[in-house]
Amino acid sequence: MTAGKGEKVWLIPDGYIPPTSTGDLESHESVCVLNCSAEEANLSFTIYFEDRDPLEDIRVSVPGKRTKHVRTGSLKKDGVGIPPGVPYAIEVQSDIPIIVQYSRLDSTQAANALMSTMAYPLK
Repeated sequence: MTAGKGEKVWLIPDGYIPPTSTGDLESHESVCVLNCSAEEANLSFTIYFEDRDPLEDIRVSVPGKRTKHVRTGSLKKDGVGIPPGVPYAIEVQSDIPIIVQYSRLDSTQAANALMSTMAYPLK
């Protein structure tokens, strides 16, 4: 049985797209979504900032029994996205339960750093 695995609301308090890259790899961050359900998950992202209004209701869909890696640099509302080098946080809401992980590739130095963590689920 796969129905109901996960939660409908997830929080990621530490977002930061590194502003530079070195070598062949581009610095970036991804929200990794796992949809174990047979039905499509309809997500709404809210991006919070320290010094400006949030970007709200950014829509992303994840087909049933699939995973999707959403680069945070691709999230836009009315043409406005997340600027590199600016701290932010993410709220992910879904119409069905999903699982959310967060990853950052920092290639600002020759020795690359990869960080990944589970998002915080709200019940």
